[in-house]
Amino acid sequence: MEINRDSSDVITLDQAIEYTHAFQENNPGAIKSFFAGSNKLNLILEQENCIGIRIYNGYDATSGKNNLVLVGVDIQGEDITQGVILENLSPCPNICPQYSVLIKL
Repeated sequence: MEINRDSSDVITLDQAIEYTHAFQENNPGAIKSFFAGSNKLNLILEQENCIGIRIYNGYDATSGKNNLVLVGVDIQGEDITQGVILENLSPCPNICPQYSVLIKL
């Protein structure tokens, strides 16, 4: 698979519900989602030669919780590790949407 500005697929809401509900059923104690603000995402995307964001799974040993690490990707498909890197996204739970169909009740 090639990495470029158009990488990834747009899916339907039904597919998104299927995927998120399946994950939540198979991982009942796991974090359901993470939130990152647009201003912080734009700090990554506005870097020179940045074509997208790579999302790494991480683990915070201090809190004992999984987390995500977001880093820009350049036109060669390499991580922009000398630039802006995000972590400390807002997890659900506790900061969850009240009415999202992507959350299995």
